[in-house]
Amino acid sequence: MKELWDLFVAFFIPGIVGYGGGPASIPLVEHEVVKNYGFMTTNEFGEVLALANALPGPIATKMAGYIGFEVAGTLGSIVALFATIVPSLLAMILLLGLLTKYKDSPKVKRITTYVRPIIAVLMGFLTFQFFDTSVESAGWIQTIFLVIVSLLLLEKYRVHPAWVVAGSLVYGAVFLS
Repeated sequence: MKELWDLFVAFFIPGIVGYGGGPASIPLVEHEVVKNYGFMTTNEFGEVLALANALPGPIATKMAGYIGFEVAGTLGSIVALFATIVPSLLAMILLLGLLTKYKDSPKVKRITTYVRPIIAVLMGFLTFQFFDTSVESAGWIQTIFLVIVSLLLLEKYRVHPAWVVAGSLVYGAVFLS
């Protein structure tokens, strides 16, 4: 029962404070799942994140379902999904009137403008953590190779990120396992 409560809290807190959707809450989920509760290692979290990015749909719910299942089976998956969805659902119900009234307000737009750089910094920090973990587990050569190939595929050849993530997963399975 404690595991289920811990799962609920681990996904409810990022849902409450993770303004900006799934990508904004990824560092918060990582902090709760890896550091606070120790459900998985940073490397395992990176693998779950890569898998969640490769699949269609909202990233936060995919991660919650998978991590919940790994920790406490089907019931854990349901609890983690519920905890991920409830904050947004409650906010939508409670704040619907305010949102429609102030959606074009300059103050609201300014707040959104201020939050975006913070999300970018959190995502950058998470990227450096994953890079460091990758170097520790796969080594410099493999990590630099994957970074350069991914950058070329994404920027020069405009390959969809899901294909790059899927290719990286295949590469890791074949050459790094």
